[in-house]
Amino acid sequence: MAQDRKLRLGAFMRPATIHTGAWRYPGAYADANFNFAHMQRFIATLERGKFDAFFMADHLAVLNMPIEALRRSHTVTSFEPMTLLSALAVTTRRIGLIATGSTTFDEPYHVARRFASLDHISGGRAGWNVVTTSNPDAALNFGLDEHMEHDERYRRAREFYDVVTGLWDSFAEDAFVRDQPGGMFFDPGRMHVLDHKGKYFSVRGPLNIGRPIQGWPVIVQAGASEAGRQLAAETAEAVFAPSDTLEDGRRLYADIKGRMDRLGRDRDSLKMLPGALVVVGDSLEEARETRARLDSLVHAESALHSLSVWLGHDVSSFDPDAPLPPVPQTNASHSGRDRVLAMAAREHLTVRQLAQRLGGWGGLAFVGDPAGIADEMEEWLLTEGSDGFNILFSHLPQGLDDFVGKVIPELQRRGLFRTEYEGSTLRENLGLKRPPNRFFPAG
Repeated sequence: MAQDRKLRLGAFMRPATIHTGAWRYPGAYADANFNFAHMQRFIATLERGKFDAFFMADHLAVLNMPIEALRRSHTVTSFEPMTLLSALAVTTRRIGLIATGSTTFDEPYHVARRFASLDHISGGRAGWNVVTTSNPDAALNFGLDEHMEHDERYRRAREFYDVVTGLWDSFAEDAFVRDQPGGMFFDPGRMHVLDHKGKYFSVRGPLNIGRPIQGWPVIVQAGASEAGRQLAAETAEAVFAPSDTLEDGRRLYADIKGRMDRLGRDRDSLKMLPGALVVVGDSLEEARETRARLDSLVHAESALHSLSVWLGHDVSSFDPDAPLPPVPQTNASHSGRDRVLAMAAREHLTVRQLAQRLGGWGGLAFVGDPAGIADEMEEWLLTEGSDGFNILFSHLPQGLDDFVGKVIPELQRRGLFRTEYEGSTLRENLGLKRPPNRFFPAG
């Protein structure tokens, strides 16, 4: 059914797929994390499929669980995101390039400069995923003995965002006159010194690079806690926060878009794109068999420790064949813990069953033939469960090839997805406006 609303599709890469058993699947590229040729192949397929963006998720710690589990996981080691995306920028032309940048363990000037550089290198295709970093082990890699408290991380993130976007506006569009005969490279009157002094940061500025091609790289956020939702409503232009069911998606969509209404923001200036694992088969039965085989490749050691990470609480003393007992709130991800508790209650899962599910991928999944997957995506779009999805592929390269080769044509046939890119920048393709320069509103 053709209609005005179109799906927006990102590809969640870490830099391969997030499912813990995916690297063991027959035919999968087990070395994809550190193989640039594979990355080039993946992003070329995504661009051929007209994906909005390649999203490079990131970790700032390896030792986030016991070594018995870590030794079986491919998801916590990878290229550094900005290095990888800068390299991929020169091999692609239209697909967006979104990277994670931590507001807890980085500095605003560094983040502003890196993403401005990526935007210039790529011709206006950069996006910044604003994360507060939920993994407490990351603190130990940055000279801290303990992780910053959850809501404090979000207060820091809000000021961090203000500083970064202020630095991106350091120069007016016409600041760099490059007058060769006269010998003037830039006009100082078209340069703004930020001179920010706040609770968390003191940053003089200006940034030592011209304003990004998009004005600002696209702002992405993934938190679903109360603090995360508010930050998204105030700042984000795309939200990757997870929703496990269509009902969850509708509630989150209405909540964040409602907050935008109250803030006076245009709700179309933010795209809700929950993460969704996609398992494609020529039939529903074949797709289910693929998912079952994929999940069976998650080792029990890894599964139980993954559950501990999700909950922020050691589950080794729990009875694996009993329901999940009460688990106290911790300083780890609040929304992640709440999703796990809801899943366990909703599906009446034992600790062992819950661990096996989460050890692979415990979130939203579309498992079926191309028409069935398109049906589900269409329902999410038309009933305001989402504006699209951040796709996780079951295994690489085959899962990606199947989605682009079979599901994308079905979505295009229904008028739900583009057949050509709308523009040359990520903002144009997502239907987002270019932000005005706060210091030089005329240009």
